[in-house]
Amino acid sequence: MRAVPRRNLLDGFNAWLMLERGLSPNTRAAYGADAARLVQWLAEQGLSPQQADVDMLHAFVAELHDLGIAPRSQARIISGIKSLYRYMRLEHLIDTNPSLLLDAPRTGHHLPEVLSVHEIDAMLATIDPAAQHAVRNRAIIEVLFSCGLRVSELVTLEISRINLQLGFLTVTGKGSKERMVPLSPSAIYEIEQWMQERTRYPVKAGHEGYLFLNRSGRALTRVMVFYIVRDLAAAAGIRKTISPHTLRHSFATALLEGGANLRAIQQMLGHESIATTEIYLHLDNTRLRDEILRCHPRSF
Repeated sequence: MRAVPRRNLLDGFNAWLMLERGLSPNTRAAYGADAARLVQWLAEQGLSPQQADVDMLHAFVAELHDLGIAPRSQARIISGIKSLYRYMRLEHLIDTNPSLLLDAPRTGHHLPEVLSVHEIDAMLATIDPAAQHAVRNRAIIEVLFSCGLRVSELVTLEISRINLQLGFLTVTGKGSKERMVPLSPSAIYEIEQWMQERTRYPVKAGHEGYLFLNRSGRALTRVMVFYIVRDLAAAAGIRKTISPHTLRHSFATALLEGGANLRAIQQMLGHESIATTEIYLHLDNTRLRDEILRCHPRSF
């Protein structure tokens, strides 16, 4: 396996798409842009495409979902990624192809995966209190579930934007739009515990303001949060496909089931359009139907 500069890799990939695959200019442009997006994202994590494994590719796809990219567009991007890794394998730039296990999302209408409160509690229960990052990881799960933050909002959350006395935090979402999100008593407690623990962490210059840090004192990456959530779900025996965005879905679903109206949920999630929020209404109706079918005498 030999290392290839990023620009050479993308140029070679484009030439292969044209000469070997015979793809149209539009398709080549789309695949090239998709490959460049992945390469840039991996570089931000300190990795090259040759170092990425299937978990890292899944984390990339989870972020596409978090950014609100439609399943059909996600499927096209994944197709471009698979083509890139097929090219790399043919050119002996990698020994194994991690994209073979990367599944495209369903492009039809589907409902998001959600976790119940019981499942969230089960994830928290798997955290060993004596583990190095136990307090931090509890706070991460609680803030994601109690506040419905996007993972990008979580990792960039600054201490100065949190008011524990009044019980709210302020985040900057898509389009640089700010919104205030209430903090639950559980979230306040876990943040307070973490703030005490955080004083023991070394803090790198330029990262002093971020709430969540890694062991070297830098702001957490989105990939690290993906791994934390995924590993805790696996430890709790949860067989669903889990990402940080799952906790955001679970937050919205819990609000709806608790009686919150869609406008309030829209505001808490930072959705620009109410149509985006209405997916949770469909989810609630589906659960209601399942409950009726389970309990009604005519269903037996």
